[in-house]
Amino acid sequence: MKKLLFVFCAVLGNCVIAVAAPQEPVFSVVQKEQGPYLATLKELVSIESGSRNREGLDRISQLIFNKLKSLGGQVEFIEPGMSMYRMHDTPDNPGRMVKAEFKGSGKKKILLIAHMDTVYLKGMLAKQPFRIDGDRAYGLGISDDKQGIALILHTIESLKKLKVNDYGKVTVLINGDEEISSPAARAYFSKLGAEHDVTFSCEASQAKSDRIALTTAGIAAVNLNITGKASHAGSAPELGRNALDELSYQIQQMRNLSDAKEGIKMNWTLATAGTNRNVIPASAFATADVRVMKKDDFDVVEREVRERVKTQQTPDVKVDIGFERRRPPLVTSPQSLQMAEYAKKVYAELGRDLVLGTVATGGGTDAAFAALDTQNPVIESMGVQGFGAHSNDDEYILVSSITPRMYLLSRLIIDISNGKVGSGN
Repeated sequence: MKKLLFVFCAVLGNCVIAVAAPQEPVFSVVQKEQGPYLATLKELVSIESGSRNREGLDRISQLIFNKLKSLGGQVEFIEPGMSMYRMHDTPDNPGRMVKAEFKGSGKKKILLIAHMDTVYLKGMLAKQPFRIDGDRAYGLGISDDKQGIALILHTIESLKKLKVNDYGKVTVLINGDEEISSPAARAYFSKLGAEHDVTFSCEASQAKSDRIALTTAGIAAVNLNITGKASHAGSAPELGRNALDELSYQIQQMRNLSDAKEGIKMNWTLATAGTNRNVIPASAFATADVRVMKKDDFDVVEREVRERVKTQQTPDVKVDIGFERRRPPLVTSPQSLQMAEYAKKVYAELGRDLVLGTVATGGGTDAAFAALDTQNPVIESMGVQGFGAHSNDDEYILVSSITPRMYLLSRLIIDISNGKVGSGN
């Protein structure tokens, strides 16, 4: 009996190993891309490309253009155009986009997106260059989102080496304005998202949770501008109209608009007023950060703030309020969930557990723009595992996650192209 049980367990064990084994030659090819991937990542990180640094954005976009061109793509630059959505902090000339198309022999259309801009200021690179320390590769913007660019480039390189061209078209769009809410790129993401059968956004996954995201928060901003009248604060304060007083009143009467049950968060985060200690401030400004889980809740918040601002405390003061829809929420669709569950099975071939993020963690994403006009699958956080985005001195990726994530993206493209997994239309 024990002998039979041993034989049965041995057979069962072999079956489990066979099911869990990564598919060849895909795994071997992507594994060999890890070294070149890190070399590309060093090139990308070594170019400063803050969202307002147009010179740096031009340099990095040219590098990306050249690499996509060398892979055989039809590549073009897209400059910000008339469709740009201007917000109060939108620069005059945001970074250009790089778009590439790779034509295949099949029918399925797959969109890959990432961004090249960072939150960091020019000059910070000198003190924080690219470096590798054990399983961590450090650098400004390395997690958010230069790892994603490198992932796309070397996934396409892997597919080329595997002679995979069963897809109809793989489109790549890399933008230079994500960190300022994508004023120029959002319209292109929405258009391309609707035209493609599936979208993979290559923002980083979390270092502590090997996950992909199916849901993200929507982001808005409330901008409050108060115009009063200046006067001497000591000898004639009664002749002034204190914009700071009115700003304080408005913030207080709009401090309770969050709704935890509905997932609505509104918090005042920035404020400025006045010019001198002894002058009644003639102007004041404040911004509130807004997060929602449903697109319709933007209307709920905007309607409420516009109603409340009608009540004013200070006579003869002008109160202007603006409501900016900076990013829509990404909501889990049945198609996205089906794709994610298939991705989980593919990842299990490596002995890894892919966490499906169906609850928003608070951050917004360009993937939400891609999902705006389609129910086709849109998956966020396809990039490698990273940590410390926007942290100035502690941003890194896990080197050990490069091969698994490249394998996952490559396999999904191959299997979608071959009809092994549903992908919308």
